[in-house]
Amino acid sequence: QVHLVESGGGLVQPGGSLRLSCTASGTIFSLRNMGWYRQAPGKERELVSTSTSGNSAYYADAVKGRFIIYRDNTKNTVALQMDRLEPEDTAVYYCYADIRPSRSAVSTNYWGQGTQVTVSS
Repeated sequence: QVHLVESGGGLVQPGGSLRLSCTASGTIFSLRNMGWYRQAPGKERELVSTSTSGNSAYYADAVKGRFIIYRDNTKNTVALQMDRLEPEDTAVYYCYADIRPSRSAVSTNYWGQGTQVTVSS
C-alpha cells in the first residue's frame, strides 16, 4: 500500500516562513508528479505547486515569488518552502503524488493527511 506522510504546518505571523515536507512510501512502481494543494475555509481546493519527475516546477499565480518546491527523487520526498506568508495563505495543505503502484495498475493521485497552515497576527 502507498502512504504519504506530511508535516511542517503551524501558526506564523504575516511575513513569516514555514517549510512543509511530504514523503511517499510503500509499493511504488512509478512515481511521476508530486506537489501540493490547499483548501481555505469557504474555498475550493486549489493547486499550489507541482514538481514533475524531471524536476520542472509549476506555481500558482498567488504564490509565485514566495514559495519554492523541492524534490528528492532518491527518497520520494517533496517539500514546500513558504516565505513572506500572507493571511490569504491560511489553509489546510495536502501533498499529493501521482503514483503507479504496480505494472498492472494505472497511475492515480495519492494524498497526504493534510496539515494546517495559519497566518495571523
